[in-house]
Amino acid sequence: MSLKVYNTLTKQKEEFVPLTPGKVKIYVCGVTPYNHPHIGNARPFITWDVIRRYLEYSGYEVYHIQNFTDIDDKIINTANGEKVTWDVIANRYIASYFEVMDKLNIRHAHVYPKVSQHIPEIVTMVKTLIDKGFAYETGGDVYYSVEAFQGYGKLSGRNLEDMKAGARVDVDERKKHPMDFALWKSAKPGEPSWESPWGQGRPGWHIECSVMSYKYLGASFDFHGGGSDLVFPHHENEIAQSEAFTGIEPFVRYWLHNGFITINEEKMSKSLGNFFLVIDILEHFRPEILRFFILSTHYRSPLDFSDERMQEAARSLERLKTAEANLRQLKTLPAANGGEESEVLSQAAAQATAEFKAAMDDDFNTALAIGTMFGLAKEINIYHSKVTGGKTGVDADALQQADKAYGQMAEVLGILNDTGVGTQDANAELVNELMNIIIEIRQEARKKKDWTTADQIRDKLAATGIVLEDSPQGVRWKRQ
Repeated sequence: MSLKVYNTLTKQKEEFVPLTPGKVKIYVCGVTPYNHPHIGNARPFITWDVIRRYLEYSGYEVYHIQNFTDIDDKIINTANGEKVTWDVIANRYIASYFEVMDKLNIRHAHVYPKVSQHIPEIVTMVKTLIDKGFAYETGGDVYYSVEAFQGYGKLSGRNLEDMKAGARVDVDERKKHPMDFALWKSAKPGEPSWESPWGQGRPGWHIECSVMSYKYLGASFDFHGGGSDLVFPHHENEIAQSEAFTGIEPFVRYWLHNGFITINEEKMSKSLGNFFLVIDILEHFRPEILRFFILSTHYRSPLDFSDERMQEAARSLERLKTAEANLRQLKTLPAANGGEESEVLSQAAAQATAEFKAAMDDDFNTALAIGTMFGLAKEINIYHSKVTGGKTGVDADALQQADKAYGQMAEVLGILNDTGVGTQDANAELVNELMNIIIEIRQEARKKKDWTTADQIRDKLAATGIVLEDSPQGVRWKRQ
């Protein structure tokens, strides 16, 4: 089965054919760094992290660009409120972005361009759009003329006449059409500004992504992503700017947009008091749980956040971790001739791999892919039970197949990284080593019948969220 993706532009699933064979170019709209990242920010970046992981797993060479909108009204207002410069605010929350996303196991994009670093290129694109008749200057401001671009509305499905009829009566009279949008804004007191042919000013919002995607990916590229709220006007305006500037169509071959996040079935907003920053969520739940929770729903579907759903995600993730722990233990046991049980495990690993690929090839269906992983986890647990129960030996080949399949799934989804399945995380290895030392100390205390010390170790670990499990094969640990 070939990879198929839902293209917002065509409103249907299409077979993915890269612009350049074997290579994939991706542009994802990044954050406006005026505050710490919220859960609505986390969803698209986790989504695109998994998309990138799967494309690389499938053999593609991926080039991933994600911008920072470091010049914006919200940044300027925050800076003025704190009586600092705009770049102090932007740099503070860019640092917060990386801190949060690193915790969520999100790989860094190859380039993180900033608006402030691309002013000359922005001025050049705006000037070219004016020269080509797609933009006009008025009073130091420059607007894009939506009527000059024949395809305006093709991404969102909107009609210019309907939008004009529905426009507010207080629209700027300097505009030729109510939906014309700013490419360049004249300087105002208390705002950063740069020199341009139209006087001191700063870029409008939409022009930045057209400029930066063109600089790093060219006139046309494979994927452009972001939240559904960006379809209109931001991505619609990007198409108009970019295709008018280059004369090349399509600007983007496949547009992918993730669904909204609600909070307890209500739209997330500060006014409703249900606006959740990721740093606040991570005070109550491990980062891996939040990542797993987001991936448990298809990226295009709405996602409702609540404590109950997060707790359910934590329990589900623990089931996968149990299978992971069983794999680790099986690898410590001596190999023996496997029987029918080993053949069943081998077949389960092969089938799970095929089903996992089929799920991901169907518009990156992580929810279905996770279901496949649960199916393999069940077979691993059954096999572990039969081995530890003395009903069969450990077949090295079957175990290696199951371990590889399970690890690859975990790696694509970016989960189970706490203890190193599918990853070479040095911190995870250190945690395992330290836990082995603690378990050894507790076992020595039990041999000496020092039950007080043994119980204290167990209870203190439990207080930190770590559970010890005694079994005939030894002591195992896991996170609650």
